[in-house]
Amino acid sequence: MTIQVQIRRKDGSDVSLDDCAHFSASMAEALEASQLFTEAYVLEISSPGIGDQLHSDQDFLTFRGFPVEISFRDNDSDLHQAGLLHKRSDEHVHINIKGRIQRIPRKAVTCVRLTNPTG
Repeated sequence: MTIQVQIRRKDGSDVSLDDCAHFSASMAEALEASQLFTEAYVLEISSPGIGDQLHSDQDFLTFRGFPVEISFRDNDSDLHQAGLLHKRSDEHVHINIKGRIQRIPRKAVTCVRLTNPTG
């Protein structure tokens, strides 16, 4: 199950990644406390103004557990792998693919972008 929430500011100004992270933490706490859901779920917080590519360490922390697609080079091939973002270390980007963690060397990664759960 996926719970998707899109946020906007009343005054129309841009929503930042930090705004999404703050809202995500508060929303996750409220959902857990409410005990409305008895099965596992993915909580997605987004805004129309946020780009879908992850760049900074903060982006990778903020969107941990979100669906991503990683583009990377292996030898002379351009490859893509979809899964849930697990973490980024100094050496690898880690994604969860159906419960298994795959490590992709950071030096091979060309792009990490947020996706919706269906791709």
